[in-house]
Amino acid sequence: MNHAENISLHGRHLLGRRSFLSSSATALSSIALSSLLGGDSLLGSSLKSGRPEIDPKNPFAPRKSHHRPRAKNVVVIFCAGAVSQLETWDYKPELIKQDGKPLAGGPPVTFQGPSGNLARPQYPFRQRGQTGKWVSDMIPHLAELTDDFAFVHSLTSETNTHGPGENFLSTGFVQDGFPSMGAWLSYALGSENQDLPAFVSLLDPRGIPQASINNWGPGFLPAEFQGTLFNAQNPIRHLSPPKSVTGNSDQAARDLLQRMNARHLEHNPLDGSLAARIASYELAARMQLSVPEISDLSTEPDHILKLYGADDESNPTKAGFAKNCILARRLLEKGTRFVQLFNGAYASGGRLNWDGHSKLKEQYDVHAEILDQPAAALIKDLKQRGLLEDTLVVWCTEFGRMPMFQKGAQGRDHNPDGFTCWMTGAGVKPGVSHGVTDELGRKAIEDVHPLYDFNATILHLLGLDHERLTFFHNGIERRLTNVEGHVIHDILS
Repeated sequence: MNHAENISLHGRHLLGRRSFLSSSATALSSIALSSLLGGDSLLGSSLKSGRPEIDPKNPFAPRKSHHRPRAKNVVVIFCAGAVSQLETWDYKPELIKQDGKPLAGGPPVTFQGPSGNLARPQYPFRQRGQTGKWVSDMIPHLAELTDDFAFVHSLTSETNTHGPGENFLSTGFVQDGFPSMGAWLSYALGSENQDLPAFVSLLDPRGIPQASINNWGPGFLPAEFQGTLFNAQNPIRHLSPPKSVTGNSDQAARDLLQRMNARHLEHNPLDGSLAARIASYELAARMQLSVPEISDLSTEPDHILKLYGADDESNPTKAGFAKNCILARRLLEKGTRFVQLFNGAYASGGRLNWDGHSKLKEQYDVHAEILDQPAAALIKDLKQRGLLEDTLVVWCTEFGRMPMFQKGAQGRDHNPDGFTCWMTGAGVKPGVSHGVTDELGRKAIEDVHPLYDFNATILHLLGLDHERLTFFHNGIERRLTNVEGHVIHDILS
């Protein structure tokens, strides 16, 4: 059979002597040029070059970042339910002047129904610290720290629904099934402590947030990079053996299982899933010793419990959140990379989170007391221990609130077009306010930043280029920021 007959015209052309020599010369010069440019770091980085190299036998080993990190770890205070920027951080004197008036040209209907009139902030604002930043009396303890914060007042979301909004903040996508930020960081950087999880989610004492596992799940990343879920009230499930199993028999069983796994792995050296599963089980075994120790808050002195409000017997929910804040600090001290600290639970008419549609002032009085002292104490405690030099603290919520009340109610509807989050700690410029909403606080109008930018900035502070941190899934190089995102350099020191 003449195989040449099956060769394309272009292929036959390349097989010609002159074409072959010409193409060879070009190819060799291209290889030489690529080598020279690569040696001088002048080649554009490929997507693949940003992917971490992970040893399946030790998936939690610490890994190098893309550039020098400013922060080694991060704690995210996630206020579920969409905190109103108008009652907290975004002072609008014009809204006070127009209290009770209809919004000229405003939408007659918003997310949950007809719009009412404009409503002034439900708490007084006053200037704080050296910067003179106007902050609400609703959160007096956090307000004292205003000079340390970098506010971004011009964030936007792609959705006005709580579940998808939490998804977008935590994963960069409104749909389910994408990796959370903590999973991305564990995948990229591993852990500094091989006896504790790299990524921990501390649930609010009131329950699970609206988007549930999407906030800490691995999505399509390897399962070992998902968050470990617990809090000060509820220890990690299934960590300890049943009471009927003695310590000696448990250790003997683990030793036998380890030998069997090692033998099986010798016969199947390319089985990455098996190696990862063994590594997860080995971490769980080490956690049987490390987690009870770190969760034992009885070793904390009385003045620390008082600082956080963990001794407040009159408010068990506040005391429970305060203990979570202390636990967050202890995890950060031991090298946990990413701590997700939830304040607020699922949608419940505003009873269990910040979803203030009907009785905003009444409900915010409750939620603010739970949040304020413990969260402020966490930042103060990190600072006095020198941990804030290497730790990034992020305060965030999924979107904001409208400047008008809902018709027939005393609360505000969802607003994804302009809201506030802030950062403090490692690599963050203190005492700055970036971005502006309009005079009534309804829409971002200056230095507008979708949440992609906020997440890109967090990754940047941890030494990661959000465009290079990728994972190939279903034919697409996926990343936390989708195909969007710019670092907000104006808030960085």
